[in-house]
Amino acid sequence: MTAPIRPGRSWLLRLVIAFAFAQGAVSMARPAVSYRALALGADERAIGVITGVYALLPLFAAVPLGRRTDHGRCAPLLPVGVVLIAGGCALSGRAGSLTAMAAWSGVMGLGHLSFVIGAQSIVARQSAPAEQDRNFGHFTIGASLGQLIGPIAAGYLISERDGAMGRTSALALTVAAAVAAVSLASLRRIEHRRAPARRGEAPGAKVPVGSILRTRGVPAGIFISLAVLSATDILTAYLPVVGEHRGIAPATVGLLLSLRAAATIACRLVMTPMLRLMGRAALLASTCLLAGALCAGIALPVPLWALAAMLAVLGFCLGAGQPLSMTTVVQAAPAAARSTALALRLTGNRLGQVATPAAAGLVAGVAGTAAPFVMLGALLVAAAGLGARGDGGRARRRDRAPDPDPAVPEDGPRRAGLNRNPA
Repeated sequence: MTAPIRPGRSWLLRLVIAFAFAQGAVSMARPAVSYRALALGADERAIGVITGVYALLPLFAAVPLGRRTDHGRCAPLLPVGVVLIAGGCALSGRAGSLTAMAAWSGVMGLGHLSFVIGAQSIVARQSAPAEQDRNFGHFTIGASLGQLIGPIAAGYLISERDGAMGRTSALALTVAAAVAAVSLASLRRIEHRRAPARRGEAPGAKVPVGSILRTRGVPAGIFISLAVLSATDILTAYLPVVGEHRGIAPATVGLLLSLRAAATIACRLVMTPMLRLMGRAALLASTCLLAGALCAGIALPVPLWALAAMLAVLGFCLGAGQPLSMTTVVQAAPAAARSTALALRLTGNRLGQVATPAAAGLVAGVAGTAAPFVMLGALLVAAAGLGARGDGGRARRRDRAPDPDPAVPEDGPRRAGLNRNPA
């Protein structure tokens, strides 16, 4: 593994812009896929299956892509991901059966995975250890911007009046493909030349997956990320179904999803002072616990204004989990396997995206459309328990000091600044 370098931050701005367009396309397409499936006659179980297939191909591709990125360049994965996202969106809009929609949804998911593995690896590789919380937080703002704009655009384009939902949802998917393509304009010169390998490193060595998963801090980071992403994913896929049952118009559902995303952006903008005040472990535990309670509360038949308030607070709480879990995994993982560790984190995410929607579809079919949110609440409470243990807060980069001074205790001066972000 090569030593991290310290380029300027223009690459991060371009990466955030590209991620905003790519994520905006996906966030626009996901509810549009649900509405188009409903127009083709899907029920709650079928929606759960289609949502799960989005994560099925990525589930098997994440680790090989991470291995490749650990020992090569990251940037080529970004345009490949954009092409797959755009193709999946466009072909989902033309699909005439639920089976075809599920297949193209899987292609879209594979494209999103390719983009995210490449982008996260670039952030990890080009950020100093003390900058990682901040840079991962800023990077995920791109995702939140896409999640803010995408559902609004989808809700604006999709109409259920006079049986038009099949046609308008197809239009939304076509527009989503065009939005994804725009991100290609920001992908030039994002990855900088890597510094020479340090003496004694073996750049070709492969760390076993089992060894990575046994590293303290990695399993906790993976599970917290899985729980937070599952909550976001089920909200995106099932809030349209809840809206149908409660008489909430698609445009209003889009605004509610975007309100959640705006609150997530607000969380990430103030993450640095929150980390200084609380520390990583306490911040993860408290936000996951409150998010779990709010997810369960969505099952209640509350008025629209109360639902909007709950989604705003929920979005703020969900904003902390993803960037902090990235830093947790990167700082805990062996030096030669950070991209693979990030890929394992994404594998956990996709496993959650396969299993959670399938379970949500089963629960919704038996107990009603609000029941999956109770299930998500329990998942987030479990994540809060892991966060409270503090594994993520104490995870350290193993190569921060390749030749430590034996006179200085390993946990001495470094521990005091561990949960701070001096930038």
